[in-house]
Amino acid sequence: MPGFLRRARQKSFFHLLIYLMEVGIDSFASHLLQNGGDLLSGTEAMRLLLERIERADQVGLDVFGIGEHHRAEYLDSATAVILAAAAARTSRIRLTSAVTVLSAADPVRVFQEFATLDLISQGRAEMVVGRGSSTEAFPLFGFSLNDYDELFAEKLELLLAIRDAEKIRWQGRFRPALTGQGVYPRPAQAQLPIWLGVGGTPESFVRAGALGLPLMVAIIGGETHRFRPLLDLYREAGRRAGHAPEQLKVGLHSLGYVAPTTEEALNGFAPGYIQTFGQRARERGGMAPTRAHVEAQAGPLGALLVGSPEEVAAKILRHSEALGGISRVTFQMDVAVLPHEKILQATELIGHRVAPLLR
Repeated sequence: MPGFLRRARQKSFFHLLIYLMEVGIDSFASHLLQNGGDLLSGTEAMRLLLERIERADQVGLDVFGIGEHHRAEYLDSATAVILAAAAARTSRIRLTSAVTVLSAADPVRVFQEFATLDLISQGRAEMVVGRGSSTEAFPLFGFSLNDYDELFAEKLELLLAIRDAEKIRWQGRFRPALTGQGVYPRPAQAQLPIWLGVGGTPESFVRAGALGLPLMVAIIGGETHRFRPLLDLYREAGRRAGHAPEQLKVGLHSLGYVAPTTEEALNGFAPGYIQTFGQRARERGGMAPTRAHVEAQAGPLGALLVGSPEEVAAKILRHSEALGGISRVTFQMDVAVLPHEKILQATELIGHRVAPLLR
């Protein structure tokens, strides 16, 4: 047994947290993944994405998430459709959004789509809902960014009401009232799992805790341990609202890549990461990343989960201890513009070598 794991398991409480940890992958269905140096067609990119989800299921990963964007470089605007196709090709892996931009959607339709996915997958559907860090959905569907917070609060309220009752009466500002209509179909699961996806806004952590919703935290830069005060807010809000500690689960969405050695992982990940975030810097202003930046973020305290299986597992355990215990960790590899074969290899390493160390 590796020394880092032996030391962690000497702490009985932390051992429990390790034992409960789920491991998965998130994808934005990138249109830009390269295969032999050529950009992929949308048809080919989607075919390979489904192959990657199938491989994640085969190697024993717990969850696969598909994001939601409305941009040319991503193919994930209809998340539930992709997940339904994946459900037909998998048998055990849980299938979730990562995240559904609830503010710009109709909660009735969102529930119907994921309830249908739950039936197709025989009870393996989940959703992570959030306000969305990419804002292109708001003007596309006729919503104002001035209503950013109010939209999400109201639509989350309605979504949870639909989840908890077949027929409801509800009235809000942004959607016509419901006057006792039924919302169908109902899912296979008694209660469809809904996580709240958050970035760094304290109010979002408090809201999730007060509602007793599991929390999916996107940490894509900086030092992960600095999120501990926000997670303390979440847990305290949950405690004050009377929710049991085991209900207040925390998941970590991280950019990452696993290769046989750390050098291989950095060499594979860094060029695409620098390309992706360099483009974003040019669009939005800011500093483009360098190789030194990538190496620093892949270090002991940084947010990137890039390295050998053993190093990445050790880092996740450190993050879990620093954050007070995490129940789920998901890898996002699309940003590195990696060839399909490299993503399949990383998926196998995560399933066969990283996940067993965490469990």
